[in-house]
Amino acid sequence: MPTPQALVRRPGPRLAEGLVTHIDRRPVDPARALRQWEAYRGALHDHGWHTTEVAPADDCPDAVFVEDTMVVFRNVALLARPGAAQRRPETADARAAVVALGCSVNEIRPPGTLDGGDILKIGDTVYVGRGGRTNADGVRQLRAAFEPLGARVVAVPVSRVLHLKSAVTALPDGTVIGYPPLVDDPTLFPRFLPVPEEAGAHVVLLGGDRLLMAASAPRSAELFADLGYQPVVVDIGEFEKLEGCVTCLSVRLRDLYA
Repeated sequence: MPTPQALVRRPGPRLAEGLVTHIDRRPVDPARALRQWEAYRGALHDHGWHTTEVAPADDCPDAVFVEDTMVVFRNVALLARPGAAQRRPETADARAAVVALGCSVNEIRPPGTLDGGDILKIGDTVYVGRGGRTNADGVRQLRAAFEPLGARVVAVPVSRVLHLKSAVTALPDGTVIGYPPLVDDPTLFPRFLPVPEEAGAHVVLLGGDRLLMAASAPRSAELFADLGYQPVVVDIGEFEKLEGCVTCLSVRLRDLYA
């Protein structure tokens, strides 16, 4: 079985200037953030992932949140056009990195906007959050890019958080998990499991029963362990101050060789 691949990008010197939309700004410790990022990358390595580091973008405070630069379905990478104009320079080097891994590349074009954090893939279903950073034309272009490849694209409203995956992710069996106060309409998902903490809504599927998740959600980790999963916990507190979560810090390329 091929080694799963992930793109990552180290935090830059202007990290503390990153955008915040739905929370109050708090001081960010860049040195601690770098240590947390290194531990996050290490957790991927420790669980069988190969990581490729995208070239730094030191003038872009939010560049560490590399997930927002693209969406990958099968072997096609759809380059994002971020809803925040100041984030658009982040995509050029991300394109180069994913091309080097063998992906075909498409891209969102004006007037469309789309952030990778607004995409949740469950099998061949691609949920896209229609909200602050992804607009209707971005959704249309996503459908045009991926439906011919066999995807079923489902648009869902996002108004209470920055991105769709700030509100929900999914367990290996396809159950969507979310913190109810931040989910616009849980009934849009066939199976929905409420979690007791905001950060508990965010998991990265490492393979098998392993879930990468934030240390700030201990009760959710207990819930997942009770369900037979193995939480792999990392501290990403400095990134949470910027509305980041465990999904934001990498682009996972599980479908690359499918």
